Amino acid sequence: MNQPLQANYAGYGEVASIEQRNRVLRNTYWLLALSMVPTVLGAWVGVTTGITRAMGPGMSAIVFLAGAFGFMFAIEKTKNSSAGVPVLLGFTFFMGLMLSRLIGAVLGQANGAGLIMTAFAGTGLIFFGMAALSSVIKRDLSSMGKFLFIGMIMILVAGLANIFIQSSALMTTISVLAIGIFSAFILYDLRRVKDGEETNYISATLGVYLSLYNVFQSLLAILGFANSSE
Repeated sequence: MNQPLQANYAGYGEVASIEQRNRVLRNTYWLLALSMVPTVLGAWVGVTTGITRAMGPGMSAIVFLAGAFGFMFAIEKTKNSSAGVPVLLGFTFFMGLMLSRLIGAVLGQANGAGLIMTAFAGTGLIFFGMAALSSVIKRDLSSMGKFLFIGMIMILVAGLANIFIQSSALMTTISVLAIGIFSAFILYDLRRVKDGEETNYISATLGVYLSLYNVFQSLLAILGFANSSE
């Protein structure tokens, strides 16, 4: 009689685990959608007030890094409390505010609004493509993490260097690489949720949001540069 009882409890544990993964994934998608609201609001405030245009490239980079890492530290500390979601939404407002410098520059071009919508649509297609791929792929992606992290650090260093170099070719190269690396990050992060490796939906949302943010920013930078060169 002991063997059937063990089998039943094992089966129940597996079902509960699947339910938990689905709940985390569902909450991640909902919070990710909600995070777009303060992001758009922050971008609108930045474009309207011109607060980011008043900062030079160096000061803008310092404010961005200090604010982003400060918020991410706060999110990590509050992710298991009721303050986690408000802190995350505050972070997305800040990120939208910092994005307004690029958005304002693109809006100043001919067909600027169209370029922004194109970048948004392209980011959406990448997200849905990676989400669909994460549902069907069977391969273990855990080994991808360290390579993606190294790639992200290299992009960050190159981006900071280009603030002083001001090379259009390097900017385009960085943007193309960023699209590839952060698209892979979306797949990696969603797969971790589906595999039960990430059980906190606030942390999961933060990871996917940062990837989407970088994909959108990189697409917009490429489109804006290509449009200004015509």
